[in-house]
Amino acid sequence: MKTVKLNNGLEMPMIGFGTYQITPNTTLLNVAKALRLGYRMIDTAQYYGNEEGVGEAVKESGLGREQLFVTTKVQTSGYEETKKGLDNSLLKRTPKVGNRLWGYFYD
Repeated sequence: MKTVKLNNGLEMPMIGFGTYQITPNTTLLNVAKALRLGYRMIDTAQYYGNEEGVGEAVKESGLGREQLFVTTKVQTSGYEETKKGLDNSLLKRTPKVGNRLWGYFYD
């Protein structure tokens, strides 16, 4: 899988597995399969309602946090709300992915 080197030296995959329109009850199965196939970046969002399934799939994969990137989008407005939104997203995942969460912020 092709990667891009970030300013902090980490190698991030250029292609990720998107979870938009994957129902919460099938997220675990689909993300687990993507991880088995070699995907190392998973994209989710609070709006999708499937962050917990992403976290469970990551936990069950046995992959270390240094091997994965999880991106999300939060549904918030303003700095303080956004911090709380990210905290909520992190709580829905295992600590294994916590320090590699990337958030996108939209006005």
